[in-house]
Amino acid sequence: MAAFSKYLTVRNSSLAGATFLLLCLLHKRRRALGLHSKKNGKPPLQNNEKEGKKERAVVDRVFFSRLMRILKIMTGYLILIAVMLVSRTYCDVWMIQNGTLIESGIISRNKALFKKPFFKFIAATPMISLVNNFLKFGLNELKLCFRVRLTKYLYEEYLQAFTYYKMGNLDNRIANPDQLLTQDVEKFCNSVVDLYSNLSKPFLDIVLYIFRLTSAIGAQGPASMMAYLLVSGLFLTRIRRPIGKMTITEQKLEGEYRYVNSRLITNSEEVAFYNGNKREKQTIHSVFQKLVEHLHNFILFRFSMGFIDSIIAKYLATVVGYLVVSRPFLDLSHPRHLKSSHSELLEDYYQSGRMLLRMSQALGRIVLAGREMTRLAGFTARITELMQVLKDLNQGKYERTMVSQQEKGAQDIPLIPGIGEIINTDNIIKFDHVPLATPNGDILIRDLNFEVRSGANVLICGPNGCGKSSLFRVLGELWPLFGGRLTKPERGKLFYVPQRPYMTLGTLRDQVIYPDGKEDQKKKGISDLVLKEYLDNVQLSHILEREGGWDSVQDWMDVLSGGEKQRMAMARLFYHKPQFAILDECTSAVSVDVEDYIYSHCRKVSVINSQSLLPVYSYYLHMDGRGNYEFKQITEDTVEFGS
Repeated sequence: MAAFSKYLTVRNSSLAGATFLLLCLLHKRRRALGLHSKKNGKPPLQNNEKEGKKERAVVDRVFFSRLMRILKIMTGYLILIAVMLVSRTYCDVWMIQNGTLIESGIISRNKALFKKPFFKFIAATPMISLVNNFLKFGLNELKLCFRVRLTKYLYEEYLQAFTYYKMGNLDNRIANPDQLLTQDVEKFCNSVVDLYSNLSKPFLDIVLYIFRLTSAIGAQGPASMMAYLLVSGLFLTRIRRPIGKMTITEQKLEGEYRYVNSRLITNSEEVAFYNGNKREKQTIHSVFQKLVEHLHNFILFRFSMGFIDSIIAKYLATVVGYLVVSRPFLDLSHPRHLKSSHSELLEDYYQSGRMLLRMSQALGRIVLAGREMTRLAGFTARITELMQVLKDLNQGKYERTMVSQQEKGAQDIPLIPGIGEIINTDNIIKFDHVPLATPNGDILIRDLNFEVRSGANVLICGPNGCGKSSLFRVLGELWPLFGGRLTKPERGKLFYVPQRPYMTLGTLRDQVIYPDGKEDQKKKGISDLVLKEYLDNVQLSHILEREGGWDSVQDWMDVLSGGEKQRMAMARLFYHKPQFAILDECTSAVSVDVEDYIYSHCRKVSVINSQSLLPVYSYYLHMDGRGNYEFKQITEDTVEFGS
């Protein structure tokens, strides 16, 4: 070990520190460039609570396989921290050896023997402090880098196609994905980095101290400590098993509590009109009480575990250390100290005792790390479940409680999600023997057949729950096809205008060209003058002057009225110029004269739910809500019926 410690000089430590700092700065610059090269997305809030399958959260083979699967996302950072941990351990060993020489010089009353190691210690102090702080800096950077890479990976999967919609509306395995993508990811990254530091450093200490102690007091002492580590570790790991499950429950309850609060904020106006503050107060208090009761039980469990951990991992480990280190000193016939002087005995005991004490402390940290490992198992189970669900949804698979078809008398129709065929063809929408069904298997229409060519206007009508919006979701490929053949243009050539339009964060221009950006507008060759014409088509051009121009940034969901938001959505329709427009009661808050003016500018197919402009349409599709439908051309004899 002395051969290694001689390389720990001021010059070498400075070079190592400078190299590490340079690597950190280069990596930080590269990461900053990478972050600016991609656009950031923000997922919508999850508004549904679902019961998914329960995950096991214990420290076992499955836990380590899950953890390794996640750790593959980052490379290099762990090795960097490992180098600093090795440097830290060598510093500890050197300080023990140098401290022994200093105290030996004091006891022997030899100034020359005291001065040399004393001044070495003073000279090495800045370098040792630099290593310690570089280690802390590296750990914090590792946490941040790990979180950045894991978050970017998850959002790449989450915002791919319509996965964010499918997770909340098709699959019922994940509740509150916002909780998983934010808080759980942060806690997982912090936990795994802390665990890496708390395990790798003690393991390295144990290896080095075993090597040193074996030559000093024999192999029996370190072997006894390792045996104690194995037995105590297995025992504590066994009784800590409930921590993982309790961690999962805690995060789910935290997500529910966040959800009921965000739900009140989102629907505050409706709640205020109903004077429902007392009812909402009861709901929030009920959810919060469930969380408090669980946290209280968790605190009591950790209190009992802390009591056991302190005895086994700290105090009993110290007792074993005393027994081991005292053996060669209390055994008067031990050959090691037959001819040792009093100062030599003190020097040997100090050095061996300190090393054995550090080793016992390292063993204790490993045993205590099992507690954090069990808690980490809970976060790991939730993160890997999220990754698996994202993977399944991106492959077209989802899990949901299905309606029993035997109870509904539909045994002749096997419902398999995604079995239908989608053919992308321009200027036509054709349903060919397509069963219209919800994701949970509830059949609305057994066999849907109709065809619409570009240029024809179709009115879709029927009672609530008959399947109008379900038809739109199938057209938009939000819901799976349970059979038949659907011929339609590609996604970008269909444009859906809902009754409650979405206003994005950004400028007034962004509201018109959404989801395009300013660069996309330039690529399409559409000027701001053309955008103003689109606003003229919906009688909304006055908003330019009122709000301060195209680059004005406002909270458009609050600034625009309901009718203005609907007209803004129609302006988006004119901007994108799709082959087919799906209009879902999109002008319900617009006056009749303005509505007539807007539709006079529409030249593409409009599939809508409103019946107020019946003469505009060429065909109608009527659903009766009992599984029957009628698709016919509108003539002079056609009588208006309820929508």
